[in-house]
Amino acid sequence: MACPICDRKTDPEFRPFCSKRCADIDLSKWLSGSYAIPSYDPEDAEELENELRDAEDKQH
Repeated sequence: MACPICDRKTDPEFRPFCSKRCADIDLSKWLSGSYAIPSYDPEDAEELENELRDAEDKQH
């Protein structure tokens, strides 16, 4: 199996990655939203607006 980040052979300790570095790169992509699937559904947009508004209200 090849590492999904760099295509090198995987290391059983970090599987499916070849190293901690590649595992960290993958985690960073998840946390930054790079792996997000775009949606053009108006209901999704409305739900996101409501969640953002709620989060902003909680901060104040």
